[in-house]
Amino acid sequence: MKFNEKLLKLRKEKGLSQEELGMEMQVSRQTISKWEAGQSYPDFTRLVMLSDFFDMTLDELVKDIDVQEVRENSFMNEKVDSIYRVSQNVDSVLQNNALRGFIKGVKWFLVGSLILICLIMIVSLILHFIYPESDTFWRAGSLRQDWNYGL
Repeated sequence: MKFNEKLLKLRKEKGLSQEELGMEMQVSRQTISKWEAGQSYPDFTRLVMLSDFFDMTLDELVKDIDVQEVRENSFMNEKVDSIYRVSQNVDSVLQNNALRGFIKGVKWFLVGSLILICLIMIVSLILHFIYPESDTFWRAGSLRQDWNYGL
């Protein structure tokens, strides 16, 4: 008898619903349903809990289970989970790098703009000292002269 058939038989012999057995094993009713349908198998902890609950040895409970198939399924699930976690980590790193790159770009833009403004002010101050009569560089001088003439 296969494990899923044995589990179904044992559950019905005890007069339990899938919901009740799920509560005892701390899993959902859907998990019990999958175990009974042969779509998945319980992990080792749950197998021990089931053997204790039904008062039988693990050998009696799991006899006829293809242990190699369970191992392969478990191994594949672990691989898929591992790949998924790695891809999430890579996405997170890429997003962090993109954000850092953007912030760095904004910082350099602001620094460059500040340097450009300072250079323009220095050049215009130097030109004012070289050509003090010219009102091209400083309009304040020409306004001051106009104001003095008005007196």
